[in-house]
Amino acid sequence: MDAAFIPEDFAVPKVCECNHYRLRMLAGDDAELDYAAVMESQGRLRASSPNGWPREGFTLAENRADLSRHEREFLAREAFAYTVVRLDESEVLGCVYLNPPQMPRMDVDVYLWTRDREHHAGLTAELYAQVKDWLREDWPFEAVNFVRTAYYLPST
Repeated sequence: MDAAFIPEDFAVPKVCECNHYRLRMLAGDDAELDYAAVMESQGRLRASSPNGWPREGFTLAENRADLSRHEREFLAREAFAYTVVRLDESEVLGCVYLNPPQMPRMDVDVYLWTRDREHHAGLTAELYAQVKDWLREDWPFEAVNFVRTAYYLPST
């Protein structure tokens, strides 16, 4: 992993509090609530994924393994996956991923999604705006690449 992705002395934000949701580290323990959100949104997620994730027949055990991998990457400062949860932690509303960039001259690749009913209620666009501000204010990135936005943001 490229050590330049995130400066060694940078304090990675643990949480981003918003009006009616919170972003915090995605962990293996979030598997059941996350799985419900993934399954509700699987068609839209699959359409926006270059590898067809989540595949037909995707299981809770596979989800738990994915989330545990994301948690290990976060703790190792290799990539940062955040779950988007209600403030009372009762429901996962989506996820935000900050990954090393795949394109030259970019500092970070960002992908986000929200569960279908939240997406249709406008949360995806709200989350996108919140994450843009958060990255500008609290992260060391200048060149941010929001990946596959055509699949999850309304056209302007």
